[in-house]
Amino acid sequence: MRTVGVEEELLLVDPDSGDPKALAAAVLARAAQDAPGQDVFEKELFGQMLEFATHPQARMADLGEEIVRCRKEAARLAGQIGCAVAALATSPLPVSPSLTVNERYRWLAERYGVGTRDQLVCGCHVHVSVESDEEGVAVLDRLRPWLPVLVAVSANSPFWQGRDTGYRSYRTRVWGRWPSAGPTELFRSPERYHRRVADMVATGVILDEAMAYFDARVSARYPTVEVRVADVCLGADSALLVATLTRALVETAAREWRAGRPPLDHSVSLLRLAAWRAARSGLDGDLLDPATLRPRPAEQVLRSLLEHAGDALTDSGDAARAERGVEDLLRRGNGAREQRRLLERTGSLRDVVTECVRHTQG
Repeated sequence: MRTVGVEEELLLVDPDSGDPKALAAAVLARAAQDAPGQDVFEKELFGQMLEFATHPQARMADLGEEIVRCRKEAARLAGQIGCAVAALATSPLPVSPSLTVNERYRWLAERYGVGTRDQLVCGCHVHVSVESDEEGVAVLDRLRPWLPVLVAVSANSPFWQGRDTGYRSYRTRVWGRWPSAGPTELFRSPERYHRRVADMVATGVILDEAMAYFDARVSARYPTVEVRVADVCLGADSALLVATLTRALVETAAREWRAGRPPLDHSVSLLRLAAWRAARSGLDGDLLDPATLRPRPAEQVLRSLLEHAGDALTDSGDAARAERGVEDLLRRGNGAREQRRLLERTGSLRDVVTECVRHTQG
């Protein structure tokens, strides 16, 4: 059974006004005081962000419990210093980000200028174990057309600087401004993958291999494939669904590789269009079908994903969980739809944020 770990970035906000607050250092100090040696929480690029990472889990039920536990602990720590956490991929309210004091982050700010200042966005990264670099790169080649579907599932960033963007996942559009971000061509071997990353570093445009911000990559720290396309999800149940589908896609890709089935040779140009389509309409319109890259209703594409990864979901015992999760998602919508419903009901982006604080734990 492949293990799965999740990294989530949360937004720190004032519990009354909903304004983002640069209090990550204080939250981390309180975490170190309460539980020394337990490095669950980490700083991020800006002081308004807090990241946590789960342990690798083989059972999805255990992973779901840990996601909920980490969110509740983050909320508890934040509450002790007078702020709250919200699982929002962008801030609905205007914000001036506060750069974390760190040599690496200063390098980013100096190199990329205003582009760095725009990166107050919160994502969800899913790590799935692989047996080797060879398997990992084979998986990356076969995951590519399915990653926009995960964007649509997780989409949770319709608002930006006080305005409705018209997108469901505006975070992915902002994140795509990094020069190394986005979909990749076929690598076909570990040697070509690592040579490509080394060549990128050698240009001097990026600092190191950790800045190869591919939509999915072989982790430099762990024996995993790291899938990086998802918004942080408003609800923990949606985060678990993204992790469940991601593991099944990784396992399916590995089985295709072992069976000698070649990856689909879609161009990066078309994969970028698929990613844009998913970010724009989410589950509320067409997506580009992963096989044909032609428009198809999002509901049909999601059901195709379940069919494509069906054997892997069954073998891991996750088929019923995934099917229920997809049905629930199609019925109630993703985080972007919920945020817009809240705005329609309350008429206030501040109320949207404060309601989302409750959703984050609930």
